[in-house]
Amino acid sequence: MSQFLCIGHRGACGHEPENTLRSIRRALELGAHGVEIDVRLVHGELLVMHDAKLDRTTNGHGYLVRKSLTALRALDAGHGEHIPTLREVFETVNRRGFINIELKGPRTAGPVCDLIHEFVHRHGWKHEDFLVSSFNRRELRAVTDPKIPIGLLLTRPTRLFGLSARRVRASAVHPAARWVNARFVADAHQRGLRVFPYTANDPAQIAKLRGLGVDGVFTDFPERVVGEKTMS
Repeated sequence: MSQFLCIGHRGACGHEPENTLRSIRRALELGAHGVEIDVRLVHGELLVMHDAKLDRTTNGHGYLVRKSLTALRALDAGHGEHIPTLREVFETVNRRGFINIELKGPRTAGPVCDLIHEFVHRHGWKHEDFLVSSFNRRELRAVTDPKIPIGLLLTRPTRLFGLSARRVRASAVHPAARWVNARFVADAHQRGLRVFPYTANDPAQIAKLRGLGVDGVFTDFPERVVGEKTMS
């Protein structure tokens, strides 16, 4: 992909409650090329939720795994939104953009891959409509279908990032934006890896990252990325 990609972080969470269908719709309306969401496997269901606890993003309290699915789905995740399932996210996006699925909990990769396969083989999606990412190397190694693109999340990249990326069969690396420099970008590109830093919200930082040659950024404010080229 030569296009500078705008990836809505947890949808457009600078405007809407994170990881909700409302936030995802807003990101696409603002021009994001794709959306990033977080997924946990809870009682056999893939729920879109960043935290293991409910307190920060819903009107519930305690750990997700200690609540029933019925109770979880009844919670308010902001503006009357509910905690969505991954299937609902797929149906909401409906190929209007790609979906970066970040694996947050254990044993998540298998069910995520199964759902991707369903949408590819039964609903006309393509493998490149998805990007599965995580900090958890074990979960990434559980993504065994070589057609599913993988993104390796990094904090501060070390010299061994290339080895880690190769071990999990990554096609992209997602470093923290503050640590990205021209040398890292060039090294990643030489290894055939795309670079998508997180999370870039300041227009000056977005412009700097574009100048460094990254392939796109995660942002809470998609309009700041899709509008940056015209402002520069």
